[in-house]
Amino acid sequence: MPLYMDIHTVDSDDFSVEDVVTAHMKDLAVQEKFGVIQIKYWVDADNKKIFCLMEGPNKEACNKVHLESHGNTACNIIEVSDDEYNLFLNIGKSKNDLAHTISNEVDSGFRTFLLIKTNDFSGKYKHYIKQVFKLIAQYGGLNIPQATKGFLSYFVGASNAVKCSIAIDKLLKSIPDNYEYNVVLVTGSPVDEGGKNIYEETKNKINIIGNIGRNSKIYIDDVTKSVIIKEPNAPNIKSEIFKIVDKVNFSLLEKIFIIFKKQLHKPDFNIEKLNMALNLSKAQSYRKIKSITGLAPNQLIQELRLRESLKALNNKDKTVAEIAYDVGFNSPTYFTRVFRKRFHILPSSFLKV
Repeated sequence: MPLYMDIHTVDSDDFSVEDVVTAHMKDLAVQEKFGVIQIKYWVDADNKKIFCLMEGPNKEACNKVHLESHGNTACNIIEVSDDEYNLFLNIGKSKNDLAHTISNEVDSGFRTFLLIKTNDFSGKYKHYIKQVFKLIAQYGGLNIPQATKGFLSYFVGASNAVKCSIAIDKLLKSIPDNYEYNVVLVTGSPVDEGGKNIYEETKNKINIIGNIGRNSKIYIDDVTKSVIIKEPNAPNIKSEIFKIVDKVNFSLLEKIFIIFKKQLHKPDFNIEKLNMALNLSKAQSYRKIKSITGLAPNQLIQELRLRESLKALNNKDKTVAEIAYDVGFNSPTYFTRVFRKRFHILPSSFLKV
């Protein structure tokens, strides 16, 4: 039978782990009637959320177990694979199906994801990547396979993720020339109230911030910040190397991401059209975009076009001219000039790196 995972958000001031244990026992008493097997559950006491993993014939049967046993039906149910469960959630041991971490604490299911994107324009520093992986392992991180460029890993504890990001930032800053990187930390739950895939909202969030965030800066979402505050021996995140992304800032980044995905390839896309799409005045747009990205809106448009060209150049399946037109430049010659000024290397040379 397929694996399903759900999320319950409890609206009660009396929420406790003991109450969840009692509810789970009631689920076990009726599960056979619906052909469902309860496997494991996670409790996030701070946010009053519960995540249940079960085998069942379909989502409806899984929900009927909760409905009959205690009436607290799921806000959302998704199907997960064995590989996803083993990668993200099969951590530590469970006690009577209640998930615990390796350090024997109740596991909330929350994970802190760390994204690292690098561009080695000289091709001389590939050996640093091995050191990045060593640091991730040293701080207890686990790598997540992905098709896109960049390194994605996760940590059960947010503090370790932040400490790891500081160490990686220090390592990559030591590279003497022509090397750029982005570091992003985002924390989230395995199931979201509107998602269809495991850690969907978290992965989407880290991808957006990673695409638009400035170089050589560690971006941390506000969920990660709130989790760190509650952890013992938490690192200081008030340093100049960090940028906190709150809900308002992320909403802006998400809008920019969507707009650019649709419009960036169009040569006539400019600052006026960006401001119109964002429904912001010229002054508002400048202030807000500069604050979160470190760039003025017109600079951001050019920067994101150049970043898209880097992705295409890394694929090595198109000519420089084709890539220039694909990312919204009218002239390959102008694209080459702008690219060289920004990255200190010709795009044709980067193809060979």
